[in-house]
Amino acid sequence: MQKPEPSGVRKMQGILSSAGFMKEEFPFWIMRLSQDSIAEHGHEFVELVYVVRGTARHRFQGSEYAVRAGDVFIINPGEVHAYEVEPGQQLEIINCLFMPSLISDALLGDLKITGSMDYFYVHPFLKHDVRFNRRLNLQGLDAAAVLALLESMIREIGQRHPGYTTIIRLQMIELLVLLSRFYSLMRHRQDRHHPSPRRLERELTARRLYGYLERNYEKKITLESLSGLFHVSSRQLNRLMREEYGKSVFDALHEIRIERAKHLLLETSEKVIAVATMVGYEDQSFFNRLFVRHVGCPPSRYRLETQSPHRR
Repeated sequence: MQKPEPSGVRKMQGILSSAGFMKEEFPFWIMRLSQDSIAEHGHEFVELVYVVRGTARHRFQGSEYAVRAGDVFIINPGEVHAYEVEPGQQLEIINCLFMPSLISDALLGDLKITGSMDYFYVHPFLKHDVRFNRRLNLQGLDAAAVLALLESMIREIGQRHPGYTTIIRLQMIELLVLLSRFYSLMRHRQDRHHPSPRRLERELTARRLYGYLERNYEKKITLESLSGLFHVSSRQLNRLMREEYGKSVFDALHEIRIERAKHLLLETSEKVIAVATMVGYEDQSFFNRLFVRHVGCPPSRYRLETQSPHRR
């Protein structure tokens, strides 16, 4: 039996577009708000949520769990979630919305931080039960440090003084590195059986690489560029991916792109050629062949047979 919507929950909002919150040249927005109950919705951007105070039920991809002050979690583009706030209760959160392009590859490479952002590249792509049972809950000085960074970004985007975009980009990097440090320390405390340092580094490098592909699938990606970002040879990158995921770097990239294309075909009215471009393919014929190989039918047929009648 379908569970009735609680009182006060707004109806399904669908997919929230990045255009409603941010500009392409600076794909970022942040706000502090009292969150009411809200029905299931998704969005095109990354959403980082920090719970300032209060409690609520959070529905995510079919699962439900409690959130409380100090929780920090990331919702990926395309994922569906909702909040249920009990009558008389209040949930105050800071929502940090951004596109992965906010932090350029050049900046990642120059700062050599692809190995220091696991709460952005690794944790959000774990299995759902592992991911939300092991989310961060910050207290004391750790919570104060994260809240101070978020409040500084709120001031910067509100005042828009010269250089504010640069400051926010750097503060976002600091925030993600800081959260990743807390995540690493938490994981170390919770894991009773630690693999060898060499094995752990190989596993994490593969997971970081996979997370990078998930975040940047629409870009022109080469083994050479990945090798430069992760400071690992092209041959070693493929070896690490096969050890962890059983597939090459580009096999993984194609799977990610096709999954995103399936989502776009069902949730938007974009033409197939536009969808191909949006997921990183300039050659529509190549995209069509890949789609058939992975899905079993051409993109246009997949849309026609899978899309709900009210969206046709």
